Amino acid sequence: MYPSNIRQRLKNNDLLLSTLLFGREPHVASAIYQTKPDWVWIDQEHSPWGTESINMLCVMARQAGVAGVIRVPWNTPGDIKKAYDVGAVGVMVPQVDTPDEVRDAVKFAKYPPMGERGIAPWFAMPLGITPQEVIQKANDETILILQMESVEAFAKIDEILEVENFEVMLFGPDDFTASLGVSSPTHPKVEKAMLDVAATVKKSGKALATTFADPETARRWIKEGYRMMNVNSVLALGTIQTIKIFNELREEFG
Repeated sequence: MYPSNIRQRLKNNDLLLSTLLFGREPHVASAIYQTKPDWVWIDQEHSPWGTESINMLCVMARQAGVAGVIRVPWNTPGDIKKAYDVGAVGVMVPQVDTPDEVRDAVKFAKYPPMGERGIAPWFAMPLGITPQEVIQKANDETILILQMESVEAFAKIDEILEVENFEVMLFGPDDFTASLGVSSPTHPKVEKAMLDVAATVKKSGKALATTFADPETARRWIKEGYRMMNVNSVLALGTIQTIKIFNELREEFG
């Protein structure tokens, strides 16, 4: 439960699977955690929910043995520290394009002396641990995930990876596709970039992540080294299976 072992699992090159937390209700979160993801993607960038909605979700995740990862709306100190303070094991920052933006994210995410994150880990009380324990372990226990989503970031990837104290690079296939001006993440130019990024990140010692809706596509990129993988959502995969079951029953029984 605490501290999370995800940092060690990243070092071991374990396969770490996630699904999207599509709601904010505790019973929905509990049902998702029972599917046994290694981590869960809690999206605050594109979702309609405010900061108060994340409340106890990451505490519940820790209690279930799941690493809660909050994608914040932007690379700002307020969003990042609130995400960690509610118990997120990982914070994901979208659209990080330059080494200076990486350094900002590190500054906002890490306690001194690594960074300048303010201290108020209120999730300690619900977990039955002391704030001091969180403060002592946070820089070693949590992960910072930076999203590479643009042609600009791709061009600067070597410089970005030289910045210390972030743990994971996540390739954002949809935004990168748009930045490249092509129509689909399966376009050869996107796939070549993903292969190039995989080779470069592996050499850096950082972990490599991405996200795909289709499980078969996810399987393909896991084989290429994207070991931290988000696969769609329980809602989407469940509805796909429900449609299949309904169609089969209608075909069989009219």
